[in-house]
Amino acid sequence: MAEEEGATVELRQRKKLKSSENKESVKEEKISDTSIPERAPKHVLFQRFAKIFIGCLAAVTSGMMYALYLSAYHERKFWFSNRQELEREITFQGVYELTHNNKTVSLKTINAVQQMSLYPELIASVLYQATGSNEIIEPVYFYIGIVFGLQGIYVTALFVTSWLMSGTWLAGMLTVAWFIINRVDTTRIEYSIPLRENWALPYFACQIAALTGYLKSNLNTYGERFCCLLMSASTYTFMMMWEYSHYLLFLQAASLFLLDSFSLEQSDKVHEVYKIYIFSLFLGYLLQFENSALLVSPLLSLVVALILAKCLQLNVKKGTCIAKIMKVINFYLVCTLTVTLNIIMKMFVPHKENGHMLKFLEVKFGLNMTKNFTMNWLLCQESLQAPSQDFFLRLTQSSLLPFYILVLIICFLSMMQVIFRRIKGKSLKETITLEDGRIGGRPEIIYHVIHTILLGSLAMVIEGLKYLWTPYVCMLAAFGVCSPELWVTLFKWLRLRTVHPVLLALILSMAVPTIIGLSLWKEFFPRLMTELMELQEFYDPDTVELMTWIKRQAPVAAVFAGSPQLMGAIKLCTGWMVTSLPLYNDDDLLRRNENIYQIYSKRSAEDIYKILTSYKANYLIVEDAICNEVGTMRGCRVKDLLDIANGHVVCEEGDKLTYSKYGRFCHEVKINYSPYVNYFTRVYWNRSYFVYKINTVISFQS
Repeated sequence: MAEEEGATVELRQRKKLKSSENKESVKEEKISDTSIPERAPKHVLFQRFAKIFIGCLAAVTSGMMYALYLSAYHERKFWFSNRQELEREITFQGVYELTHNNKTVSLKTINAVQQMSLYPELIASVLYQATGSNEIIEPVYFYIGIVFGLQGIYVTALFVTSWLMSGTWLAGMLTVAWFIINRVDTTRIEYSIPLRENWALPYFACQIAALTGYLKSNLNTYGERFCCLLMSASTYTFMMMWEYSHYLLFLQAASLFLLDSFSLEQSDKVHEVYKIYIFSLFLGYLLQFENSALLVSPLLSLVVALILAKCLQLNVKKGTCIAKIMKVINFYLVCTLTVTLNIIMKMFVPHKENGHMLKFLEVKFGLNMTKNFTMNWLLCQESLQAPSQDFFLRLTQSSLLPFYILVLIICFLSMMQVIFRRIKGKSLKETITLEDGRIGGRPEIIYHVIHTILLGSLAMVIEGLKYLWTPYVCMLAAFGVCSPELWVTLFKWLRLRTVHPVLLALILSMAVPTIIGLSLWKEFFPRLMTELMELQEFYDPDTVELMTWIKRQAPVAAVFAGSPQLMGAIKLCTGWMVTSLPLYNDDDLLRRNENIYQIYSKRSAEDIYKILTSYKANYLIVEDAICNEVGTMRGCRVKDLLDIANGHVVCEEGDKLTYSKYGRFCHEVKINYSPYVNYFTRVYWNRSYFVYKINTVISFQS
């Protein structure tokens, strides 16, 4: 018995030793196959170095040239350097208040940095002082220099992303060309420099570039670490710069979730990105004055649900029927957990999330109807309506849209082909070569396809979101026409036999972008040069005169009331206190805006007086452009919306006016008769503005 037991033990040890030797031999074979490649010849290394050097030089040069172009175009459009300081501030359009104060909005102490998302201005002011620029350059030039520099980084990041996807820097050059030519639809930088998106989107583009490199299958360890570091820094900075950034990151996380669900990328890689989201969210929560909106954001709920689902996931052999069922269960579990966690967080975390946004979406999609002035006013804004035909026409004229649709269709169909093969349990090669013609098997490509479809769906509903989608249309279209792999995929489907597919693909990947580039150069380059040479004129003397009068005549402690847009300009140009600001993320300010807008409604002088004095206003400014507004969209004028909200008009088959014993206040107050002169005294006027002092002592003598 003892001998038999000993023999049995010895046999087991031999089996273990043999199996371990087999595993080690397999590992050695893999290492020998993958880790020790033959050293490339010197001329090949030189070619690679030259390619990378020229590409990096082109990327940086493109960014710098675009920043210089913006600066020159801005100078030509506004004659910025030749204007007085007051005129610069009017054309600049922004709010510089960076402190927590009670001197901006009457009867309200606000955290200006948090509520106005002024972290970029705070950082710019620190850099301005730390670099000693206050002795060299004016603050406004330093500010716009940073913004234009960020736009250069934006273009460079798009260049790099397209280069990483296609393997050629020619795609980056085409991306930049399309971006600049279609700048009316890719950026709002020339309309309003201080927009939060102009600060934030360059960092998001850097994050996209880092994520694209990170998802590549052939990336080494050092490359992964660099991409992770760049992703972490850019994700957090993006979140700090824009209050709506977490919604955009939610779409990105959803794209990665779909990528992982179809087994198109290693789960460990994707979950590393989820950790970056969580780190950025909680760090942002702490440094943004405990911003509860980040805790109740759908991004946090989704990422936590994904991590919990992975902990509950069972190790099942891939390709089996049970594994497929587990994938479906995991997908359902993540969706359910996300919704549940978000509801729970909103129940227990005090938050001031933008509830009016949800109401707006309900009305936008016809799920609800309202007479509320604010909701209807938002619906009437051009940027919140569906894109016009002109938008698609412009993209087509620059040849961008046709090539984007072609690239998107090929990548999407190839992706579906790969997914169906995986569902059927067919084994796929880990390393995809050019001859395979299977562009849909590359994780970074599929991520971009899913992400651009999500962004495009939103842009088709709300035109203002086109500025998130169109830059990536430029990048994806340029990548596709410059990628030999995409052309090979197409030729494999067409079963091309007359010419070798790879050879023809290599020729077309050079010829097509070259032809596109030459045609764009011939048609659009003269227009760009004309814009830089032509001096455009900005002329708004009425506003300049109004601001000058306020600075010279109004008491320092005076409080002004009027439309939110005008109040923002007054606060910027004069520093005087106002009753409202053009902010739409605060319920109290939204109510204030609606109440102040009543000066353009059919209300009595007494009603308007009570509203204005409740906010401690001393002066009222009536804008002739709003009072006598004649818009093409009838029913979207401010006075029309006020009449609907106040019940002064019934919208049925035809507009039917109801009886109101009061005329429109903005008209009646100009006539200077009782009782209006008892409450308001006109102290200044020009062609566009009428300023009235709100009387503290009311006399009812006619």
